Amino acid sequence: MLNSALHELPQGLQHLLARNPDAPVAELPRRAFLKMGVASGFALGLFPMAAHSQAAPAAAGLKPVQQPGAFVAIAPDGTVTITVNRLEFGQGIQTALPMILADELDADWSRVRSQLGTNDVAYADPLWGLHLTGGSNSIKNSFTQYRELGARTRAMLVQAAAARWSVDAATLRTQAGVVIGPGGRRAGYGELAQAAMALPVPVSVTLKHPKQFRLIGQPTGRLDAAAKSSGRQSFGIDMARPGQLTAVVARPPVFGARLKSVDDAAARAVKGVKAVLRVPLDRGAEGVAIVADGYWPARTAREALKLEWDTSQVEKVDSQRQLAQYRELAKQPGAKHFDADMAPLATAPKTIEAEFVFPYLAHAPMEPLNCTVDFDGRSATLWMGSQMPGLDGMAAAAALGLKPEQVKVQVQSAGGGFGRRAIPTSDYVVEACGIAKAALGAGVRAPIRTVWSREDDIKGGYYRPMHLHRARIGFDAAGQVLAWDHVIVGQSIVTGSPFESGMVKNGVDATAVEGMRAPYPLPMRLTVHHPKVNVPVLWWRSVGSTHTAFVMETLIDQIARETGQDPVAYRLKMFGSQHPRHTAALQLAVEKSGYGKQALPAGRAWGVAVHESFESVVAFVVEASVQNGQPVLHKVTAGVHCNLVVNPRTVEAQVQGGALMGLGMCLPGAAVTLKDGVVEQQNFGDYVVPRITDMPQISVHTVPSADTPTGMGEPGLPPLAPAFANALARLTGKPLREMPFPSA
Repeated sequence: MLNSALHELPQGLQHLLARNPDAPVAELPRRAFLKMGVASGFALGLFPMAAHSQAAPAAAGLKPVQQPGAFVAIAPDGTVTITVNRLEFGQGIQTALPMILADELDADWSRVRSQLGTNDVAYADPLWGLHLTGGSNSIKNSFTQYRELGARTRAMLVQAAAARWSVDAATLRTQAGVVIGPGGRRAGYGELAQAAMALPVPVSVTLKHPKQFRLIGQPTGRLDAAAKSSGRQSFGIDMARPGQLTAVVARPPVFGARLKSVDDAAARAVKGVKAVLRVPLDRGAEGVAIVADGYWPARTAREALKLEWDTSQVEKVDSQRQLAQYRELAKQPGAKHFDADMAPLATAPKTIEAEFVFPYLAHAPMEPLNCTVDFDGRSATLWMGSQMPGLDGMAAAAALGLKPEQVKVQVQSAGGGFGRRAIPTSDYVVEACGIAKAALGAGVRAPIRTVWSREDDIKGGYYRPMHLHRARIGFDAAGQVLAWDHVIVGQSIVTGSPFESGMVKNGVDATAVEGMRAPYPLPMRLTVHHPKVNVPVLWWRSVGSTHTAFVMETLIDQIARETGQDPVAYRLKMFGSQHPRHTAALQLAVEKSGYGKQALPAGRAWGVAVHESFESVVAFVVEASVQNGQPVLHKVTAGVHCNLVVNPRTVEAQVQGGALMGLGMCLPGAAVTLKDGVVEQQNFGDYVVPRITDMPQISVHTVPSADTPTGMGEPGLPPLAPAFANALARLTGKPLREMPFPSA
């Protein structure tokens, strides 16, 4: 059956697409409104909704995040549906979290399904207390939570079977979705579910010993693989509600600009247009929204608008001037993060002076931003791929003039995000709600899906900040660093956000300096400048480590080269006995790559880098060459220490994806630049992203561990670029100081 939104495509393309209609979304009953605080001190209003009709009686002493009824639904045929408290946008969490719960539940994996949650308080991060998919925290923070959810559900099923058979629960065992009793009695989970979920939820449960795991640690195919590989997976942008309309927005060319005049006569004449609305946008800007019965009429009408913009009151950023300003700032005293005696610099036998420049980067996910809003003036339901549905729900309520408990967010799968869907301002959500409210005021009552084009997405701001690093290092012939003076200049990501009070200390944004110094025992003075610039900035996959890892690992490598030391041996010596996880990851990568034992083809060189981010360590050993003046990455071997591996296939995929994204930072054209306040890039024709032809051969190896898992969504990215750069420096004798790498 063709999707009802198929008519929105140009007629010549309509025959190429056929999607199944979206499954209906169950309406969930409301419960009480809660106020919860996050570590930053910012109060987020989170409101719970009963997640399933099987919800068991609430247990005293248990929080909503600990109640199985919000997470586990068992059908009469034994199918187990597990709700995931995160956004699935490619990281595999929609399989890994169900694996954890299903293992403790002793479920039959062939009967396990998964679905995404809502802004129900049950789906908040159990440690942060707010809804969050970010910081590579999903497995790390929910590992014990999902184990306990599975164990509680299993205990209730066993108790239900014991009551049915009038036996002691201690005499029963479970296996593959069945409770087994004395004399060979058997009862499937589907038979017991209704009675089990009516029982009190146990507060205390005994978890399995890792030796008893059946699913955790096993390479497991993703539950969403079939849908995604066949084109049947529905994403937020695919939302199609009955009577739905589509909106696009004409945005100002300079961030924060406002409208001077609007001539919308031609736009209103386009067939299918329902409304043309002047709407407020992010950061005090204004825009014009076109609401129509499909994307193409809306976009056609947008192109017919005649708009004049007032840019007189906003800063017009120019990348070249900005770099010059950053260089001047780097010469001035800044806020101190680390402090050490710099006197040895004057007498050090060897010195390095280096400047590094990193551009703005767009997130550029394959699915551009979108948000569907169904607003009737009294309540609203939103559908989108949100990394922070609780915060987005609160922002939507404020924009619509509703109470938080009157807004429901249905989290949809997202086609990437890399941080762009976790934004404290909820810019694209507030924008969509503003359009829905204005449309209702204009007499248009329908669900409205606001869609950003690729050009909107790339030109729309909230980039990885531009950074400048400047380092002066003094060291001796043995590679002993005597003094390291370092300055970072770049916008703060969290200043002005709800996270400022918890993440900005002494004038230094913690995200800008993460990855500096450690694990190396360096006498470093690190000062920081955070200029205010009229360019919206945000975290970008691996955040500060996108630039700090490159700086640290290329400079450490240069010291090794200039003192005639092997880069691996030099790092291991620096780690000493204080960093066993770094040592293990690096040694594993070295062993599996053949480094130091295998002769490379002529014209190739090894490159090494190791970096910790989000409590996981990734080491890369790469092989690279220069061909026709262009750098080429041939092979990557990864050593990974992320403690216990839940799904080896997920870890492998995340390291592969992170490495490719890290390689993308190196490619000429991978930069966002501005001239007279206008972003110069607009699509993949002038903003370079890595393609399949850029992918090197890559192998991923993990260090065995039974310790609690750490994050893997981001740590595979930071060490790739410096490992590549270090190989090229060994070939050319010239260290690389800028990203992306300069073209020949």
